[in-house]
Parts: sequence; structure tokens; C-alpha cells
Amino acid sequence: MRSSALKHIRTVFAVLVLLLFAFLFIDFRGLLGEKAFGPILYLQFVPSFIKFVITGVAASTGFIVVLALTALTGRTYCSFLCPLGILQDSISRVGGLVKRRFRKYGYKKPYTILRYFILVVTAAILAIGGVYVLSILDPYSIFGRFMTYFAQPVVLFLNNLLASVLGKFDVYTIYHVDIKPYELAVYIVPAAFLLLVGILSFRYGRLYCNTVCPVGTLLGLLSKVSLFRIRFDEDKCTRCGRCAMACKSSCIDFLNKSVDLSRCVNCFNCIDSCKENGMSYGLVRLKKPAMHDGGTDPSRRSFIAGSLVLLAGGSQLVRAQGTPPTPTKDSTVKEDRLYPVSPPGSVGIESFTSRCTACTLCVNACPTNVLQPSVNEYGFAGIMQPRMDFHSGFCNFDCNRCTDVCPTGAIMPLMIEAKKLTQIGKAVFIKENCIVHTEKTACGACSEHCPTKACHMVPYEGSLLIPEVRDEICVGCGACEYACPTRPFRAIFVDGNPLHEAAIKPESEELEAVPSEFPF
Repeated sequence: MRSSALKHIRTVFAVLVLLLFAFLFIDFRGLLGEKAFGPILYLQFVPSFIKFVITGVAASTGFIVVLALTALTGRTYCSFLCPLGILQDSISRVGGLVKRRFRKYGYKKPYTILRYFILVVTAAILAIGGVYVLSILDPYSIFGRFMTYFAQPVVLFLNNLLASVLGKFDVYTIYHVDIKPYELAVYIVPAAFLLLVGILSFRYGRLYCNTVCPVGTLLGLLSKVSLFRIRFDEDKCTRCGRCAMACKSSCIDFLNKSVDLSRCVNCFNCIDSCKENGMSYGLVRLKKPAMHDGGTDPSRRSFIAGSLVLLAGGSQLVRAQGTPPTPTKDSTVKEDRLYPVSPPGSVGIESFTSRCTACTLCVNACPTNVLQPSVNEYGFAGIMQPRMDFHSGFCNFDCNRCTDVCPTGAIMPLMIEAKKLTQIGKAVFIKENCIVHTEKTACGACSEHCPTKACHMVPYEGSLLIPEVRDEICVGCGACEYACPTRPFRAIFVDGNPLHEAAIKPESEELEAVPSEFPF
């Protein structure tokens, strides 16, 4: 196929995929339901592979489709379906607008030793159960972190700015949404990769894909034997070099009329640039190999609907349940947390950290902001993997959104009924911090917001009541810790279960009368 229409088809398709993936990460209104996540994420290579290894179900075989597509058409996945790859194309195009020389790539020899060393190290660590290197280098997860940590706050800021302007005209279709920052250390890795990917793509096109990305290197090996490829028509080629100057993978050696198939991502820029129709895309010929194409439907997900409900109704709920007393003294006993709390559906800490790629999809989907990227809670290998931070939020008793969106199986699907009986941690009461003990003041905020009444009030001194915890019915949702007014240390906190346990169903059904959406 010699038509330059190939490039335009690829461009339009890639733009739609990029917009879809970006929308899924910054969609704070949850316009797409959770049921859309599976189909959208089906063809994302690393999440699909990890989920298949864990579950072995047919719905997780998207990576096999990608491998088959690569064997047939070459690295079309990298140009058509990989959001990070498409983002790099966008950045390199901006580089071309800034300075024309950035658009003239030219042939460069590959960094063969470095790219295969990264692939082998990643595979070796993965083989012994370590997913950290893969999660750091996975293009899907890198893109997700860009959107979560940098793009979404910008969108929320613009939303709030517009909401304040419209509010002056009594128009409330758009409403204010809180922007909650993460710990500063969490931004280090995403910022470093934003600089690395941004600079490399701005100046050198697809250098990151063809040097650092293990998915690109793996698909490049397979693309060497692909059936459809970019190829030279030796009778028409005049060795003008336009194709090499337009190739953002720097993989076309026009002097020898050869294409490095392992690096070609089927952008079709070379076909579009050739005035003599000396390059084409088609079935492999016995004489000279070339490179690949293909098109397949993309994938990605959607999120955060419930946060809007919380933000819209939060103030009324606060008034309805009253305001907890304000302590006059600082608490003194530190929360002795032995284990972090991993999300419901993750089975336990070890299982979760060995499968999570830190793509931040669940962090975005969480309506109460309880899921926060870790810094050192899981150790160095678990940096940026989500943990339950009950100082930032609580786990809604009637919510299982994070269990529906995880693309790797690090968080397995849980029915609401099962989630309500999954004990991810246990509440621990510190009497020395409680204002009932220290200031002889009535409180009970923790008990009011406990959905199972595992935290309940018992007689203390005079008419005062003090909290008591029943471990067997506590699910570790953290509503008590989030509600506790003492600072800097809470009087009640949740210590994680290394392996999730089953809680006993509460005998009373009081939880129906208590709003499950936390008021603060």
C-alpha cells in the first residue's frame, strides 16, 4: 500500500485513542460506567499480561491479541493503541513546530545492548515475582501517572475557576471539586519520567520506545518476522533520504534501502514523505524485509462518579450529624501501625504489591480519596502503589469501585456483599489520645461513623462514654480514624492485615440508618 492515506488514518485513530485514555483518567464526573473499563483496557499489554498470569481467564488475553497483531502487522500497537507512544508523537510534533531540525530525525544505530539489557532485567525480576521494574517502565502505567498527578489537577483547577465564574450568575451546572495533593515524594518518579519521556520525544522522536520501554523491545523482536511491513521499491527509490528524515524511530537506512523492523512503529511518515512512491506497506517479500502496520480498537477506562455525590452532599451531611468537639491539647501517643492497609480485593499486602503496576486507575476511581500512592509504606519496591490512607479519606462501606477498575488483577472484583465482610485491617483504640480521657469531653465521632458498629461507646466516667472495638466485626474501613478529631495522632487508627481476613456479619442492621458516604 503506497497511499499516504495510511498516515492520516493512523493519525486520526491515534488522536481518538489518546483523547479516550486522557478522558478516562481526568473524568472526575464518572461519565463512563465501570463496565466500560474492561473492554477499554483489554488491549493494554502489561495489565492484560499480569491479569492473565493471575487469573488465566479469557477476558485477560488482550496481550495475546497484541502479540498476534504484531506478528501479522508489526508494531502497530505502539502507534495505534499505546497512549504513551501516541503522547510521544504529540510531543515530538510540538518539537518540530518549535524548531524544524527536531523534525529531521535521520538514521541512527540502535542502542542494542541497553535495550535488551533492560528487557532481560525486567523479565528476570518479573520471573522471581517482582513487578516493580515492570510497573515503573510500563508505558500504560507511566501515562496513567502523568494524567493523575499532573493533568487531572489542571483540569480540576479550570473546572473550579469556571464554576466560580458561573456561580456569580447563579449557574451551578458546573460545581467546585476539591483538589487534594499527594505527598511530595510521590511526584518524584512521575516527574522524572515526564522529563525523560518529554525530552527524548521532543528531540529524538521514539527513542524512549526503542531504548527503554521493555514492551517496545519485546514487540520489536516479534515484529522482525511480521507478515506486513514497510518496504523499499528499489526500482523507484532515488535515495533522496526524505524517508529517513521523516522517520521518528530513526530506523530507516536509506543508503542501503533497509528498515530496522525491530524499531519501526508503523507511523507511515516515510510513505507520506516519499514523492516517488518508493516506499510501501504490504506483505513481506522474500527479497527485502520492511516494517509493519495494523489497526485495532483501543482501550481504557473511566472513573470517579461517586466523588461528585460526596462533594455535593457533604455539607448537608455534616450538619445532619453534628460537628465533633475540637481538642484543646495535642495528642501524644503515636499511632503504632505495624502494616499498611492494602485495598479490598487485593487479598493481602504481598499479593497486591507483586501485581500492582501503580497505574493510579484505582486512585482516580476512589470517590473518597482514601486510596493514596505510597511512599515507603510498602518498602522501596512498592513506591507509588496505592494504599489506604485514612487521614485523607475512608473506605465507603457501599463502594467497590476500585475492585472493578483494576486492569492487572492486583485488586480482584468483589461483590458489595463480599466486600462488606472483607477485613482489610483492624481498628486500634488509644485511650491516652482520646479527648474523652484527656479532656473529659463527650465525643463519639468514631462510633457515629462506624458502619458495622465494631467501634461502639461504653460507660467510662460519670455520664461519659468511651470507644471500644470489637475486632471480629471490624472491616478496617477507616471511617473511625478519619472522623477522629485528635491531632497530630488519632485516638483510633486502622492497622492493616498482611493477609485479608473475613469479618463476622454484625448482628444488628443499624448500618442501614447510618449514611455510608462520609460527611467530611
